[in-house]
Amino acid sequence: GEAFSAETLAGGVSSDILRIDLPGRTPGLSFCFKRALAKLKVAADWRAPVERNHAEVEWLRLAGALAPRSVPRVLGEDAQANAFAMEYLAPAAHPVWKNELRDGNIQSETAAAVARAIAAIHAGTALRPDLAQRFANDHIFHAIRLEPYLLATAARHPDCAARLCELAETTAHTRLALVHGDLSPKNILVAAHGPVLLDAECAWYGDPAFDLAFCLNHMLLKCLWRPQWREQYLACYDTLASTYLARVTWEPRAAIEARVAHLLPGLLLGRVDGKSPAEYLGDAGDKERVRRVARRFLLQPSDRLAAISEAWNTELKGA
Repeated sequence: GEAFSAETLAGGVSSDILRIDLPGRTPGLSFCFKRALAKLKVAADWRAPVERNHAEVEWLRLAGALAPRSVPRVLGEDAQANAFAMEYLAPAAHPVWKNELRDGNIQSETAAAVARAIAAIHAGTALRPDLAQRFANDHIFHAIRLEPYLLATAARHPDCAARLCELAETTAHTRLALVHGDLSPKNILVAAHGPVLLDAECAWYGDPAFDLAFCLNHMLLKCLWRPQWREQYLACYDTLASTYLARVTWEPRAAIEARVAHLLPGLLLGRVDGKSPAEYLGDAGDKERVRRVARRFLLQPSDRLAAISEAWNTELKGA
């Protein structure tokens, strides 16, 4: 056996992620090892099928062909162990976008580049029955996205429950393109050549609106995390939305914008009252601000993303 050392990497609630170093190689070799967990590392009892690990490998391979350099290279897979290896990207040259946003290094061009990458993947996989069959991971997506974010939230908001259940149902039955499913700044590295997308274990052939809504949700929430940079976060929101929508070719842009705008308040409320609350939302007043805006747009939906960001900005300016 070859000598190696292993270091646990931070950030994973759904998987064990290790950096493996092989010092005996010339030059020394490092790579990432990832294995899916059946029970996620959160306070709620949140379980998910471990075969999502294979879905991530398949997504990485396909996305790498459609958006070169926008994903890490897969080095190998052990499907029986629900584990795989991928290239290790050094943090010094690949900072996490979440950390950049936290520290005030907020560039709208990064948001535009993320939009271009995910739009390329959606466009390259749209309306493909072969991929719909290959990524028919409906049970996984339900377990780690629709149930914890929308349905669990519905249980805590009876007057919004019908709307949240309707959103989950509509999303589950819209099959247009290959979805990443966890397009969060914590899963995006900012390299000199552009963004690198990680953590695609939610990969599913379904509604591409979910990816855009999921990422836009983070831009709204960051306004509470670092209020002094609210305008910059909202500029990223606008850039992300406009850049992505300009690249939609597989359906009318107004149709997908409406689905994104309908999903967004559900996901926003889910980060307060679902199974995966945002760790930086501890203030009771901030949670009430989220609930106020999210519930308003659940009960009175808008088809326009700008309407949501404008209402959010007005809410926070009045805080």
